[in-house]
Amino acid sequence: MTENRFHDKRKKTDDNLQEAYKKANLLVVDDEPLMCRSLKELLELNGFDCQMAIGGEEAILRVQQQQFDLILLDLNMPGVDGHQVMDYVKEYHLHTDVIVVSGETTFDEAAWALHKGANDFIRKPYAAAELLHSVKKCLRKRHLEQENQRIQSCLAESERRHRFFVNNSPDIIYMLDTRGRFNFVNDRALQLLGYSREELIGLHYSEIVYAEDVDKARLVFDAHRTGRRAVQDVELRLERKPKSDALGPAFGSRMLTVELNAMGAYESIEAYPGKRFVGTYGVIRDISERKRAEEIINHQLYHDVLTSLPNRALFWDRLEVALCRAKRNHQMLAVMFLDLDGFKVVNDSLGHLTGDELLQAVAMRLRACMREGDTLARAGGDEFNLLLPEINCREDAAAIAEKLIDNLKYPITLGGHEICVGLSIGIALYPDDGVNMEVLIRHADMAMYHIKARGKNGYEFFSDNMLARVSKHFSIESGLRHALEDNQFALYYQPQYATDSGSIVGVEALIRWNHPQEGLISPADFIPLAEETGLISDIGEWVLREACAEYSRWQHAGMPNIRMAVNLSAAQLYRADFVENVLALLQEHDMPGDCLELEITENMLMQDMEHMVQKLKLLAKHGIRISVDDFGTGYSSLGYLQALPLHTLKMDRSFVSHIEAVDEQHSIVTAIVTMAKELGLNIIAEGVETEVQLEYLRSIGCPEVQGFLFAKPMSAENIQPLLIGGTAQRMYC
Repeated sequence: MTENRFHDKRKKTDDNLQEAYKKANLLVVDDEPLMCRSLKELLELNGFDCQMAIGGEEAILRVQQQQFDLILLDLNMPGVDGHQVMDYVKEYHLHTDVIVVSGETTFDEAAWALHKGANDFIRKPYAAAELLHSVKKCLRKRHLEQENQRIQSCLAESERRHRFFVNNSPDIIYMLDTRGRFNFVNDRALQLLGYSREELIGLHYSEIVYAEDVDKARLVFDAHRTGRRAVQDVELRLERKPKSDALGPAFGSRMLTVELNAMGAYESIEAYPGKRFVGTYGVIRDISERKRAEEIINHQLYHDVLTSLPNRALFWDRLEVALCRAKRNHQMLAVMFLDLDGFKVVNDSLGHLTGDELLQAVAMRLRACMREGDTLARAGGDEFNLLLPEINCREDAAAIAEKLIDNLKYPITLGGHEICVGLSIGIALYPDDGVNMEVLIRHADMAMYHIKARGKNGYEFFSDNMLARVSKHFSIESGLRHALEDNQFALYYQPQYATDSGSIVGVEALIRWNHPQEGLISPADFIPLAEETGLISDIGEWVLREACAEYSRWQHAGMPNIRMAVNLSAAQLYRADFVENVLALLQEHDMPGDCLELEITENMLMQDMEHMVQKLKLLAKHGIRISVDDFGTGYSSLGYLQALPLHTLKMDRSFVSHIEAVDEQHSIVTAIVTMAKELGLNIIAEGVETEVQLEYLRSIGCPEVQGFLFAKPMSAENIQPLLIGGTAQRMYC
């Protein structure tokens, strides 16, 4: 097999030489034309491409015009002789080989010709075989030199490309000697590590490896002393040169996280029976950015982006661990469900950016109350979860809850606004209120909704009787979705009286729900649910439609014209077709615009003043009256009273309830009535329940009242006799 390979290689070499002979371009130079032509014919008969030049002068002209591989040159020629031709070739570096074919026989001539650069000297007369041998020998040498030059050029180009790739690699490429010292590094190593090449070459690898990772690096590099296996993707930390001394760029961190690839280098030496280990080479890839990105992604997976608090997933994970520890150590733990009071108003009125800033500020305040080991997480929106993993008794949880609530009592200043929010907290304890995560969180949630229903801004522990209330809550929520379809709603009407004449001037339409199982349900129990479920808009539309229809029935029954007051929700006002729907209802029921009064709250007005003004002005243009309900309990910003087309202010019952004697001063009540008169607005006092309250309101000039002193809300059938009578008998008893 070896002999065949040698034979094939020899044959390939011979074939290459024959090809080189055929391609060679020869020039025969002699002053005797016959001799010149004879030599040319001899060469051509042996397969060479050959041209003639008669004399030295013609030879120089030929070499100026064309490149020749070999010149067969006579020395003794008239005019320009062979010596001059050789001088010309040497002077102009024509890279042409020369064989002297001359009649000169002296040794000095031959030596001189060879000294001038001739490849051979053949005396005339010559033997054809000798001359052909010399020509082939010269061309073979020339071919080998050219091939070697080509190989050297390829090697140089390969070396140049290799150095370019190595020095422009984004990774560190290195070589270590047998003692672990650097004997080669590329330019990237200098950039990343901050050392000069002189500082790195000869430096032991342990000098740049982070101290805690040196043992790991040693295992990698020592592994190659006993075998040639490669080690790939070993994660290490390298230390850059201190920033103050670094020659490279100023790095923000001295630590560099890398992946190390290493391979042993070996060489064969005759004195050794095997291959000798001479060092290690490999690649070091900087993965610091990737590690930072992974850390960011991992943080985002388990933390809330806005507040940087743990998210629901991380909270559940920590709760699971805490439960296992509590069960093992027979300890208590507490789970809290926190909800911000008043956040929606801030978010709607001041915008979502302010809402986000508020959540961030609240998160910082709540974190300041945490013990080490507690976990505060954002569950979503304005809701938070809190885990207290180790408590001794329920009083410990109560103390934390009180601390949280107290911490939020102080206003938060954002964008020039002082914002006050409260905190409703539900608490569930392990093991009393549940032994697994789902139950504890659900029970804490129930307790939080319980404190919300009781007035907000406080805390409540879970108790078993909450389950019944929650069951009722879900029953009502489920039934609410079918109430409209099944015609379970009804309107009740409460009359409004003029204080000077005692006549009925209007009624307020109030919705009631005849629940099939629960009986008559107050709006206070289902309107918040309707807002949560998004049904409030449809329910509000039904109230408005039914009120207008009832007014039409009263007119056909011959009853007097009075105002019909209807409460609106924000969801109704936001509907694009709201104004058109109201006007269509008036037209359908032949109802004058000034007989319809639409009641809105201060908080609704402040949510989107510009949007509200446009719609309310359109309604007012058609005579429809606009009333502000619960006046004085919202923002109490008096600017909107002039900006909006208002007709009536309804004084909230909380102010009226404080009137206990006619001769007492009630500044707020008096101020509201006086202000309404100055602005040309009507005013109705709600919640009038005593004769004293009535007399006081009449004494300060409050024009209209409404309350249980006269009548509770009644069905349409029961209020008709009052409307026909038209006065309040109670007022003049």
